[in-house]
Amino acid sequence: MKTISRIYDTYAQAREAVRALEAAGVPSKEISLVANKYVSAEYAEVNDVSGGATGAGIGGALGGGAGLLAGLGLLAIPGLGPVVAAGWLAATAVGVAAGAAAGGIVGALVDAGVSKEHADIYSESIRRGGTLVTARVTDMEATRLEAMLDRYDPIDPAERGRLYRKEGWSTFDPKAPPYRPSETDIERIRRDWAA
Repeated sequence: MKTISRIYDTYAQAREAVRALEAAGVPSKEISLVANKYVSAEYAEVNDVSGGATGAGIGGALGGGAGLLAGLGLLAIPGLGPVVAAGWLAATAVGVAAGAAAGGIVGALVDAGVSKEHADIYSESIRRGGTLVTARVTDMEATRLEAMLDRYDPIDPAERGRLYRKEGWSTFDPKAPPYRPSETDIERIRRDWAA
């Protein structure tokens, strides 16, 4: 198995990427989505999530059924705070998966085979409003499925990392204060949530 990951600036792009993975035969239980809480007006003002997860969130997605997107819920990931998420990566990041070493999105990504540099950039991108899609796929299918994910215009992690470093960022800091986007940014983040 190989882990493939892409981060998207909008939830709509990520949603379509997830649908494409499912349509290509990737089981929902092998796909994860982690989005900034501001993608949904329902969760935008939530600042704390006690008990790890609410709603169907992790449990609904891990149980399979109607597809990953039907299992989205609010949960707290160390270093990110409340996020809208579902799937195995989210469960690992909050430390509820069997054998999870330590919570945190960077650790979960690195444990899944993502480079530390990309894991930091992906995590910071989620913090700033992006949506991460990750899937565990067979080695044989990885190249084809990565090309498919690229059709939905993911960010280039190297370029995004350069942009963040120009602003003074060096690495994802799980102790950094929560990111509070402007109203314009919130509108960008929410674009096409319900569409």
